[in-house]
Amino acid sequence: MVFRATKKCNPFLFLLLVLALACQSSAPPRSATSPQGRLSANETRVRPGAERLEVVLPLLRGKRVGLVVNHTSLVGQTHLVDTLLASGIKVVRIFAPEHGFRGTADAGERLTDSRDPRTGLPVISLYGKKKKPAPKDLAGLDLVVYDIQDVGARFYTYISTMSLVMEACAEQGVPFLVLDRPDPNGHYVDGPVLDTAFRSFVGMHPVPVVYGMTPGEYARMVNGEGWLKGGIHCALDVVPCAGYTHDTPYTLPVRPSPNLPNMRAVYLYPSLCFFEPTVVSVGRGTDKQFQVIGAPEAPIGDYEFRPMPMPGARHPKHEGKRCRGFDLTTLAPEAIRNQRQLDLSWLIRFYQAWPDKSSFFLSEKTFDRLAGTDQLRRQLAAGMSEEEIRQSWQQDLQRFRLMRRKYLLYD
Repeated sequence: MVFRATKKCNPFLFLLLVLALACQSSAPPRSATSPQGRLSANETRVRPGAERLEVVLPLLRGKRVGLVVNHTSLVGQTHLVDTLLASGIKVVRIFAPEHGFRGTADAGERLTDSRDPRTGLPVISLYGKKKKPAPKDLAGLDLVVYDIQDVGARFYTYISTMSLVMEACAEQGVPFLVLDRPDPNGHYVDGPVLDTAFRSFVGMHPVPVVYGMTPGEYARMVNGEGWLKGGIHCALDVVPCAGYTHDTPYTLPVRPSPNLPNMRAVYLYPSLCFFEPTVVSVGRGTDKQFQVIGAPEAPIGDYEFRPMPMPGARHPKHEGKRCRGFDLTTLAPEAIRNQRQLDLSWLIRFYQAWPDKSSFFLSEKTFDRLAGTDQLRRQLAAGMSEEEIRQSWQQDLQRFRLMRRKYLLYD
């Protein structure tokens, strides 16, 4: 089943389409349960949109296709690019996000255009001189396909790349297709909603830190709320996952970026990323990235680690220095997931214990961009408790949940 961003839908034709696709698919049938296109999960295994080739391939045949992909764009064990080429699809060029097409570049590392040695296809970097495709990059394309595994945190830049590609496609009249993937943090919504005065590439839209939406759902929201430049709309289709709901635990088959090595890190990431522009290391340069926290001469904690250069962290914070703090690998991933909220306790604890508050933030501007507001930093300085800080989010979160509901595809 494909969900299109259209204004009107003939219910009779829609029902025929659902029945036809259910008969063609080798998977058990799925049914839409509302006008918003929510899917009821009645399968034992989650199938990302890219694996539903019985739906995907007919949409691509006879078209010149551009792909926004990286190392997570897999169909089973095979990359989507190779799968499509083997199926006779005309892939013209590749667009690569942060960390690159192969997913090995450091966070924030600027990337250049290149050519994929395996297929010979040109690779256009969207994390170098530009973050949005130029008109010439889209020239000759009949369709752009987005297929990247996300982690559901506002400051994880893949959704920013998706939004800018949607905008470029809308401007050039090129349709945009999302092959949806599960959101491993899609089971809750939490955090401060971004104040647009703090908009940046690590936070483009007025959504919470954890927004509880898949890429396909998020794309529908960006389109539906008129968040593209000038309020333009993209010709958007989504191939949903099968067998997925927002409560479905989903173990990522590959790490989504170099410093998120496992599900514990993925679950902790939305809470620990606030440490990035502070004196505290999150374990880049170790084998426990986003699972240990500490700093040289930290006054708390009984765990020590020493960040060293390694793939994905060539120059980690506090390189070669002994850091003191906490080892969070003792926390069970399931327990972290079941909290269903951000954990600010570590941030508050380190800030309150740090003797020189003026040196805690390495960049107040970057911290405010991650938070999407300067309120969180001011709340820390005022000594507010986690409960008090969390209470300040609730009114904005309630409004967001109501807006979000219109764009959900899954139960």
